[in-house]
Amino acid sequence: MNTSESLADLVAAEDVLLFANAAITATGQREFRSGAASQQLSLDFLHTYVRVNYRRVYAASLALDINDHNAARIVLGLLETAGEADTEERRAEGRLIAARLARLPPQRVYRLFGEVRQAGINNRRTRAIVRDWLAARPDLGHDAVKYRSGVRTAARHIHLRPAEGAGAVAEVGAFLFRPGKLPRYEHPLLDAWRRAHYEQGAVAELPFSVAEGFAARHGMRREAFLKRAAPRMTRLERLRTLEQRAGGAQRPDVDLSVMPLTRLALYVLALPFERRAARRAELTGALRTAARRAAGGHAGSWGRVHAVLDDSFSSSGSGQKRRRPLAVALACHFLLETLAAPGAYRALWTSGRNDALLVRPWGPTPLGTRVLDALEPGPGGAVPDRLVIVSDGWDNAPAGLAGEVLRVWRARLDPGRRTAVVHVNPVYDADGFDVRRLAAAVPTAGIRDAEDLPALVEIARFAEGRTGAAELYAYLDRRVAVFLGEGEGHRQDEEAEVA
Repeated sequence: MNTSESLADLVAAEDVLLFANAAITATGQREFRSGAASQQLSLDFLHTYVRVNYRRVYAASLALDINDHNAARIVLGLLETAGEADTEERRAEGRLIAARLARLPPQRVYRLFGEVRQAGINNRRTRAIVRDWLAARPDLGHDAVKYRSGVRTAARHIHLRPAEGAGAVAEVGAFLFRPGKLPRYEHPLLDAWRRAHYEQGAVAELPFSVAEGFAARHGMRREAFLKRAAPRMTRLERLRTLEQRAGGAQRPDVDLSVMPLTRLALYVLALPFERRAARRAELTGALRTAARRAAGGHAGSWGRVHAVLDDSFSSSGSGQKRRRPLAVALACHFLLETLAAPGAYRALWTSGRNDALLVRPWGPTPLGTRVLDALEPGPGGAVPDRLVIVSDGWDNAPAGLAGEVLRVWRARLDPGRRTAVVHVNPVYDADGFDVRRLAAAVPTAGIRDAEDLPALVEIARFAEGRTGAAELYAYLDRRVAVFLGEGEGHRQDEEAEVA
């Protein structure tokens, strides 16, 4: 391979990693240091650039641990520009789109179908994708009640006429397009919706988000309504409503340990300090249980692990992503504790705190000092096998010290790479079209959910420059193969899951 081909491969690999980091972290919402407009503009450019120049990689990104916002944008972009792909590419894209839609929350998919309609995308392939997804829904009657406008928009756009079907399908069609025409419905939720217009007893039979509107219409007392609706609430709905009642002083009747790790960390950080302290055993136990579940077979396999965790003021996030960076750091703390060998984990928070459960966004970001502490040899001269840094990368006390420490460590003190260093960053930098890096020699990966940490560490190794584009593309091909071969292992929508 000549020099120009090598350079082209290097640029392509860097572009792929750049887009992967953005698709994992960025949601187009305001961050601590950038507004929503700049975030959206930056994402628009990246999506267009990668789709035009690396269409196969753009589609393959659906198999990575990207967030739902970017997954929906990729699906829309592929459907909107189907004419730019050949027959084989469209076939491969169709399989990836169908597999990703099956894993997206239904409310996100219905919103996407609305965007498809607005964009005027109505070719045969698009209609088949929408029709197949609707046909695979476990209970279209439930969807018709909870996501009524979304189901109606999707059915109308693909010229689906459920009213001409039989049985439950015909009922859904009548409910969507001829409401009030049938005296009763066989489907219990459809009939409960009909009766809820004049019968208070039917309100509690509906999904909570729908029932709230009817309860307000009937003037039902909030406490009485919540008590009757509790059996049909999801875990998140129970937690939210309980926090609203009595100032959140009542302990929720919810098994916190079954919640996803990062979501559980967000819930913990939303509690006042005194409540966290009073429920220390419960909350810590739930976080460790969720961490063990996320670690899976990797538990205890990472050897001696030191972590530098950012709880500076910027980890407070923004009004739209409140405390998200700090929640990722807290979740990573418990996950790394599980991944490390027993008794071989050490956490260093930038604030100097030692109590992870009581962390809060505060102070500057002295990453350099904490990295020095983390790399200091322990008893017998032992250094960590892994150093994981969880931070937005804004090292400012003093500025740039962390990058210099890591450069000298890698070049002078550890050229043999006894310690694997990785930086995971939960914040997208709109101005740099990437997550902010600490040092060129340190691999950096974007992260949204701590549960994805083991997979992201694997992606981050490609950023070191020691592996070529061929290895990166081979990795993407493996992820696509696994993604398409998972069968029934689809992620269930948290909003539709009743604990």
